[in-house]
Amino acid sequence: MDQNMIYILFICIIVPILLMLPLLTGRSRLLMWFMTIGIFACLFAAGVNGFVKSCVSFDLYYITTNLTPVMEEIIKALPILYYAFLFDSDKNKLIPLAFAVGVGFAVLENMIILTQNFETVSVFWAVIRGFASGLMHGICTAIVGYGISFIKTRKKLFVSGTFALLTLAITYHSVFNTLVQSEAYRYWGFVQPVCTYIPFIVFYIKSGKVKNYAGGNDK
Repeated sequence: MDQNMIYILFICIIVPILLMLPLLTGRSRLLMWFMTIGIFACLFAAGVNGFVKSCVSFDLYYITTNLTPVMEEIIKALPILYYAFLFDSDKNKLIPLAFAVGVGFAVLENMIILTQNFETVSVFWAVIRGFASGLMHGICTAIVGYGISFIKTRKKLFVSGTFALLTLAITYHSVFNTLVQSEAYRYWGFVQPVCTYIPFIVFYIKSGKVKNYAGGNDK
């Protein structure tokens, strides 16, 4: 894929979002900012992945199941760690913001994959890919956001806890990539994020976290 195409897709997506940001306020703006950060993270990860691919002799399957999950999850986690340790570690805020980073990442990634496979994709592919990739990236960053809210209050766990969270997110991502590239278990890979997301969102809504975050003053 022409590297310029990645930048073209990035510009087409990011410019309308940046134009909208001044019209938003408070939490709405913060969520959109973190989604924007996720799009930037995807652009950066694409460059890193391309560089690593040019430096190693492994095939694409090995790279996407063993190397890219590590790099992408670390890149996506950095803004969440930065926000948690410098601004606010409240899990009611971190989880939506972390999920927004993952969704932003998935938006650009899906556009890149679309252009790479333009002649073979379909509406069905778009629906499956949209749900599966969007949820997978969102869940991985939400895992980090949720865990960091506890680690922040237990500083002795910073190193080991952060490593454990990243390992969990990387493993989840790697399993997803392995399954979706398997002929026999491809659809299990597409179902994996949905099966994780549904019980999580039900618990999250019942516990009142959505209402607490969305309600109140938009500051």
